[in-house]
Amino acid sequence: MTVHFIGAGPGAADLLTIRAARLISESPVCLYAGTYIGADVLTHCPPGAVLVDTQDLGLDAIVDACVEAHTAGHDVARLCSGDPSLYSAVAEQTRRLDRAGVPWDVTPGVPAYAAAAALVGRELTVPEVAQSVVLTRTHRDSTRMPETESLAHFAKSRATLVLHLAIRRTRELMGSLVADYGSTCPVVVVANAEQPDQLVLRGTLADIADQVEAAGLRQAAVILVGPALGARDTDDFVESHLYGTRVTRIIKCE
Repeated sequence: MTVHFIGAGPGAADLLTIRAARLISESPVCLYAGTYIGADVLTHCPPGAVLVDTQDLGLDAIVDACVEAHTAGHDVARLCSGDPSLYSAVAEQTRRLDRAGVPWDVTPGVPAYAAAAALVGRELTVPEVAQSVVLTRTHRDSTRMPETESLAHFAKSRATLVLHLAIRRTRELMGSLVADYGSTCPVVVVANAEQPDQLVLRGTLADIADQVEAAGLRQAAVILVGPALGARDTDDFVESHLYGTRVTRIIKCE
């Protein structure tokens, strides 16, 4: 039997892919992190499915549950918030599953940053303003960041920054970006995107920390930073050459 690592998206049941919904409906066992995945996503599970909330489980306990289900002949829907390619610990889990001889696969999902951008109606890449997006996180009590991936290093590019797992350090981090982006640089914070308690905060590097602290945000939030977020408001950007005039050459075959 197979452990399916499934991108559960930002939390809305109707933002799952068709494949994700099918795999969940066919899996008698479902492992999910209750902190990030809403109850409506679990409505795709089949009647009588074993539901395991992993938010208080260690990595070994999670893998043991997968191995146990495999031994019993059950497929497992291992739900990952957002997309499994980002901060999902898939590498650690699949390494253990390989050692145990348990097959697995991965189904992509809607990442948190994409859901956040959609909610505020913003493109993260705008012609001649920002053409790169940096997806990163910060370190305090969690896994250490590589020395070459400091926020100061990324800030020098003035690309659009997407900060995961950073909401508790908002004031400190926003202050560190002012030198490269300027205090009026647009910032968007989205918490619990596409869930009933979702919250969207819009501001600048100068004032967003006040808003975050007033809202009491402590987890499940993504921070977007960069001039691309405000480009449409000022209309200060060129149009993409993608839709420019094209010359079509017709070659006649003799």
